[in-house]
Amino acid sequence: MTFSTMLATMGEGMLRTCLIFFLTLLFSLPLGMVVMFLRRSRFTLVREITKIYIAIMRGTPLMLQLLMWYFGPYYLFGMSIRGYRFPAIIIGFAVNYSAYFAEIYRGGIESIPRGQYEAAEILGYSKAQTFFKIILPQVIKVILPSVTNEIITLVKDTSLAFTLAYNEMFSLAKQIAASQTSFTPFIIAGVFYFVANYAVAFVMERIEKALDYYH
Repeated sequence: MTFSTMLATMGEGMLRTCLIFFLTLLFSLPLGMVVMFLRRSRFTLVREITKIYIAIMRGTPLMLQLLMWYFGPYYLFGMSIRGYRFPAIIIGFAVNYSAYFAEIYRGGIESIPRGQYEAAEILGYSKAQTFFKIILPQVIKVILPSVTNEIITLVKDTSLAFTLAYNEMFSLAKQIAASQTSFTPFIIAGVFYFVANYAVAFVMERIEKALDYYH
């Protein structure tokens, strides 16, 4: 296999990796917000169930969770899993990362002084207006470094899709390396992950600077 053919083959895998990355962010960021609200619920039962959910998601390997999402419907309900591989990957990633984002959101919200809620109430703001107009903009600024770390981790974690024999970039790198007895595919994969993470860090740094109102 020539280098150009190898690069083209892995390029297709890179597109699949990017698809996993973007779809995971698309679903996990808003889902994390929902989980965060449930975690802060005034109802003890809802709060405790959500805490257990977060503990399970953060306390068990993502690889194991992917296997459970994919094979679980078949073993538990006898359902066909034909064509279910990619949806299982996205569900597994999104549900896992929502737990991490939920805790990041919660930490950001709890860092806002209580006095700001009281001041908003005095000014006649509703709870929804207080959250979206006053609290959320500050929370976004506070949590950006932590969110950046999670997104960088996600770029690397996409390689775990190989667990379900999905031909993303890392899986193809392993296959080509084994068939060609060459280390080059791993170097190409390493360059891709580095460039992708550098791009994420660059974009997030620009966003942080844009939100740095006092400089």
